[in-house]
Amino acid sequence: MSSRERILGRVRRALADVPRDEDVPIERTYLRKHGQRSVEETVDLLAENLADYRAVVHRTDAAELPDLIMRLLAERGSQEVLVPPGLPPEWLSLADATRVHDRAVSTPHELDEVASVVTGCALAIAETGTLVLDGSPDQGRRRITLVPDHHICVVRVPDQVVSSVPQALERLDPARPLTWISGPSATSDIELDRVEGVHGPRTLEVVLVSGRAGADVTG
Repeated sequence: MSSRERILGRVRRALADVPRDEDVPIERTYLRKHGQRSVEETVDLLAENLADYRAVVHRTDAAELPDLIMRLLAERGSQEVLVPPGLPPEWLSLADATRVHDRAVSTPHELDEVASVVTGCALAIAETGTLVLDGSPDQGRRRITLVPDHHICVVRVPDQVVSSVPQALERLDPARPLTWISGPSATSDIELDRVEGVHGPRTLEVVLVSGRAGADVTG
C-alpha cells in the first residue's frame, strides 16, 4: 500500500459517519476585520504596513501618475521596463524607458536583463500590508513580477483596498494564479541576516492612486 493510499484511507475512515446527503456548515467565528476605521484610516494603515515591510510608498492622483512613474523609472536608471498586456498606456506615456512586453517565449535570462516592471494589482490588504496579484491583464504573468529587481505596483484607492484577509478572500477568485506580496523579497535563512532580492524584486514601490470622490473602502 502506497503512502497516498494510507492517507486517503484515514480520511475515508474519519468521514465515515458524516451524512453524504447533508451540507455540513463550517462555523467561522473569527473577526472579518479588527476595529472600525474610516476610508482614510484604512488607506493610512495600508501605507503604514507597506512601509513597515520596507516597501516605498507614494501617493498621487490619476493626473499625476504618468509623471510619477516616469520619475521613479528615471531615478532607478531603468532603460527598459516590463509591461503587462493590459497595462493602461497612459501610465507610461511620459516614460523614456523602452517597453518590453510580457511574452510567453521570453526566457528567465531575458527577463533578468530588464531592470523594472510596472503592474496594477487585484487588491491590497490594509491590516497586513499585502498586495495581491491575480494575473489579470494589467498584472501579467507571475514571473514578470518575480524576476526584475524593481517592481512598481499601482493600487487604485479606495476601490482596490480592503481592511482584512477575510474580506480579500471574498473578492478574489481562487482559481486564478494569486501572488501575495508583503514587501520586497527577503530572507533571513542564513545567520538571521536579512537579504533582500533573493526570491523576487529587491525594491518594491507602491503607488496609491486616489480614485473618484466619495468612493468607499470595502468593509
